[in-house]
Parts: sequence; C-alpha cells; structure tokens
Amino acid sequence: MDYQNWGPRDMSAPVQTKLPEVPAERGMVLEDVQSGWVGAVTRVEKSGGMHVVALEDRRGKSRTFRLGYGFLLEGRAIRLMPPAPRAATGTGAGRTASGSVRVAGQRAQVAKASRVWVEGKHDAELVEKVWGDDLRVEGIVVEPLHGIDDLAAAVAGFRPGPGRRLGVLVDHLVPDSKESRIAEAVMASPGAAGNVLIVGHPYVDVWQAIRPSVLGIERWPDIPRGQDWKTGILAAFGWPHATKEDIGLGWQKLLGAVRTYADLEASLLGRVEEVIDFLTVP
Repeated sequence: MDYQNWGPRDMSAPVQTKLPEVPAERGMVLEDVQSGWVGAVTRVEKSGGMHVVALEDRRGKSRTFRLGYGFLLEGRAIRLMPPAPRAATGTGAGRTASGSVRVAGQRAQVAKASRVWVEGKHDAELVEKVWGDDLRVEGIVVEPLHGIDDLAAAVAGFRPGPGRRLGVLVDHLVPDSKESRIAEAVMASPGAAGNVLIVGHPYVDVWQAIRPSVLGIERWPDIPRGQDWKTGILAAFGWPHATKEDIGLGWQKLLGAVRTYADLEASLLGRVEEVIDFLTVP
C-alpha cells in the first residue's frame, strides 16, 4: 500500500466545509489532486483507524489514498466518504467505463475501414461494454471471428494496408501454442507488417479476464483437461450448464458483474489499449 498521503492535514489551512460529501463506490473514477493520479475505486478499507481507498488506473497499477478532501469527481472537488450502506456501483458521468474522459455531446463517428477482431461473441461483448464509448468516438468496429483457425485467409480477404489497419485480440496467446504459430504465420504474410497487430491474453477464455474478486471468489476453478472449460466453470459455480442457452445465460451473469476497466485483469487491459492505440494513431 502507498501510505505517502497519510500525513496529518495542515491545521493552519482553511477547513473546507462546503464541498459535497460523496460515498466511495466501486468503479467510481476519481483524481487525487495532489498527485494527479486518476483511477477507479477497487476497494475501501480501514487500517490504523483510518479509511483508505485504492484507486487503480487503466494500466492496472494501484495506489492507496486516505479518504477525505483532495479528490475530484467528474472534475469537481469532493470530500470522499466511506461507502454508504447498499451503495450502488457505476462509472461517473465524466468518465467512460475504460477510464477515458467522456466527450460531452460527441456522436459516434462513421465506421472507418480499420477493425478490431476478437475470437468470439463473448470477447466482443466484453470489449464493447468497457471500451464501446471510446471505439464509437473513433469510428472503430469490433467484429467476432468465431475462432482463429482460418485467420490467415480472413486477413488476406481483409486486404490490410495504410488507412485499413487490423487489430486482432487472441485468447491463450502464449509461446509455443497453436495460437502463437497462427499469429506468426499471419504476420509474415504480404501487407501485414505495419498494418496488422495481433495481441493476446494468457487465459483459456476471455471469461478469465474478469477478476475473481468481482465475482466474489478467490480464484477461477481449475477445469480438468478434456472437459469443456465453460461447461466446467458453470458446473463449478452450481449454475445450469447443459445447453448452449445455459452457457449464454451464464456469460450474461458474469458480464453483468463488470462495470469498469477496474473489474478486468491488467493483462487484458493493456492488450486492448495497445490495439486501440495502433488503430487510432496516424
């Protein structure tokens, strides 16, 4: 924990009495005025007789601050208070779910030629929920591939080039895997260099990119080899898992627990941000 902000308040300074008192809520995006740190609330706890709040930035780094004065919410100074009973969580209107500053009155741009490709529907829904506002402002569309076995042919058909870039987010992209070999072959194809970016996370499925604590568990269950992973996860949770409809409903429960980027693992956050930067930087 970062205790550097735990020093006693300067008693010679004017006491602030008119600032609005706002209870800390998970997912609320705040700025610490003294350091300039911007992050989403991940937890509030009491330590040494003081309430502290952990703020995690969009890159997955976290710092801890003492509750009280010195915070901005949506650009407005507040006095941050301990969570109110039964407080609802969510994202402040001044920030998107990804932690970006919300552009007031900004309409979605006409879709550009560049695209984000993800492996499946669930990946697309997760990216849309957290980064959808950002992508609409940029005119970038997210499309599911339904697997990457035919990625080389799909990329060739897309015909990437300047002004027509392609960012691909792959599940389980680890060394010496099938996915890594497919990615290497694609990047060696004509037109890919500088116009295609393939990144990935280490998880078997994008479900695992949701932080276990968000779901009220310590860790994701271990599923034996040979067993369908999603079916095994739902069975371990005690949820229905016999049909495709059960799988879809189970995913919706998991997705419903995600409010902001702070609910996702840093290994996914960094890769999605990398793809967005690649597609939007001239």
